[in-house]
Amino acid sequence: MNKQISILGIGWLGFPLAKALLNENYIIKGSTTSENKLQPLEKEHIQAFQLLLNEEGTSGSIQPFLEGSELLIINIPPGLRRNPEGNFVAKIQNLIPHIKNSDIKHVIFVSSTSVFADLDEIPLISEETIPNATSIAGKQLFEVEQLLQNQKKFDTTVLRFAGLFGPNRHPATMLSGKTNIKNPKAPVNLIHLNDCIGVIKTSIESSSWGQVFNASYPDHPEKAEYYSQVCQQMGLPKPEYEMNTPSKGKIINSDKIQNALEYEFLKDLYS
Repeated sequence: MNKQISILGIGWLGFPLAKALLNENYIIKGSTTSENKLQPLEKEHIQAFQLLLNEEGTSGSIQPFLEGSELLIINIPPGLRRNPEGNFVAKIQNLIPHIKNSDIKHVIFVSSTSVFADLDEIPLISEETIPNATSIAGKQLFEVEQLLQNQKKFDTTVLRFAGLFGPNRHPATMLSGKTNIKNPKAPVNLIHLNDCIGVIKTSIESSSWGQVFNASYPDHPEKAEYYSQVCQQMGLPKPEYEMNTPSKGKIINSDKIQNALEYEFLKDLYS
């Protein structure tokens, strides 16, 4: 594979990922939806392109963004919290012809463990588990996974990350001080930003194309215990839980990335 990578979505994860890959002597092309971010990205030696995917098509310099790269990392969220009626699948369908008309041979799609539902029996989830999302976002993510993996012009590796946390981002800040929170005994499934970057880099270095990997830190404390402890560490009010109803959840098993990729996690849940 050549040393140029296109990253669709230079945000909270995409920007530090781009910098980490630049440190490995890759040439990075990155996309943003904001014109104001183009110059700051260029200052970081990222070749920046303003691109927008929508349900009607794509706008911006999509072909120059893809030109010369054999690997495309798709790192854009469905965006259904802001727009519940949005169609993420249609956006990716509009992107695929451009990928086919480019030099791209490999795609890494950053997906989510939300493709799996939380259940009463709290199942152990592996890559062999069939996704059964109940949320609209989870269903659309799984449909996009299948859409990309069914392409013959390029192969797609799917990385399903658990809940993301890292600098200036932690679910505890959203739960702090809230009351009557459900599922207090649900297992926590989280992964630190540094490990998201580490998993992506390891996937590239090992040429693990056409694979599916679930990625979550291997420890899974109960939700009530964990977030109470983290809020205390952060000096925030502890959340209060509804303890009288059964908890639903799941446990994301990350054995495959630890065995097949020989990946060792960098950050624990309290980092």
